[in-house]
Amino acid sequence: MPVKGMGVTGVKLSEGRALTGDSVHVAQANDSTDGEKHGFIEKIKAYFKESNTEKRHKRFDFSVIGGPHYSSDTKLGLGLVAAGFYRKNIADSLTTPSNVSLYGDISTVGFWLIGVRGDHIFPQDNQRLDYNVYFYSFPRHFWGIGYAAGSEASDYTDYRELYLRASVDYLFRIGRAFYMGPAAEFQRSVAKDITPDNLYRWNGEKLNCANAGIGFRVQYDSRDNLTAATSGFYCALEQRYFPSFTGNMPKDFGYSELSLRFYRGVWKGGVLAGAYHARLSYGEVPWSQLSTFGGSSTMRGYYEGRFRDKGEMDITFELRQHVYRRNGLAVWAGAGTVFPRFSAMRFRHILPNAGIGYRWEFKSRTNVRVDFGVGRGETAFIFSINEAF
Repeated sequence: MPVKGMGVTGVKLSEGRALTGDSVHVAQANDSTDGEKHGFIEKIKAYFKESNTEKRHKRFDFSVIGGPHYSSDTKLGLGLVAAGFYRKNIADSLTTPSNVSLYGDISTVGFWLIGVRGDHIFPQDNQRLDYNVYFYSFPRHFWGIGYAAGSEASDYTDYRELYLRASVDYLFRIGRAFYMGPAAEFQRSVAKDITPDNLYRWNGEKLNCANAGIGFRVQYDSRDNLTAATSGFYCALEQRYFPSFTGNMPKDFGYSELSLRFYRGVWKGGVLAGAYHARLSYGEVPWSQLSTFGGSSTMRGYYEGRFRDKGEMDITFELRQHVYRRNGLAVWAGAGTVFPRFSAMRFRHILPNAGIGYRWEFKSRTNVRVDFGVGRGETAFIFSINEAF
């Protein structure tokens, strides 16, 4: 950072001293400075060059990366991710390593986020602890509830959402690649700064929603890796129940969620991945807990929350191709929809999705990705770490 009295004036003063006989001293000082600068740059280059080398001799392999990004919802922003892999027993090279990520973001529209997520793998992978805790403040758009409300891309209202979510699943292995265990979740969402003539979009619901839920998760997981799988199959069924006494909502509600994923090598450096996701909620579901898609993981290209209702389904097929050294590309196509109940699903409400992305291997089996997604009536750039699924 420039300091008053330094910069160009300082350089001229040094040059003047060099002309009066102090040239040897000044030259040595300049060489030292250049050496320090050169050494710092070389250290940065070496850091990124070696960041994707798996360090089995270390109990905890930790790296940090950050940079600018742009998306249609957050606009220009700066993201920072600190990702780490660790093993309790460094001699155990067969068990999938545990992973943890600290992440933060800030953007020009006043969006900011901070969170931590990870998968802790116990010895011999007999137990798993999956967790994700994050908080954000986001000046968002709200279209309303149902497919019809979100079908007009430009018909929305602005509001600020304060959102906190904490979830944890504790899974026990009950068979080869089978896991099952209890789950808990807490969510709080507050809608602020809404103009009175736009309150109708919330259908009279509370703008401050807080709920705690419990449930279970059954999972089959034969993936070769949790962060960038190249083979295997994943199936998870989750059930959550939110009693009214755990929050400020008048009645109970819940949801069921199904995730199916597969990964298969198709040729050298190429992986075909597929994902199917469905989420069905029931009871008096608050607006903040309705099923939706969009953002950085599902139906990339759509604004997250534009379409929301009690039910949601989406499917995606993605081809990932290693290109050269640490660089790769991905292309995908998919479709999805929302609905209040199964009988109300309509073929004409199915929304298309497609996109292309760039991959850079930041760490071994951990990709930094830049995606460009296209939806009906909108597009989005996404900067994130790890694959979308």
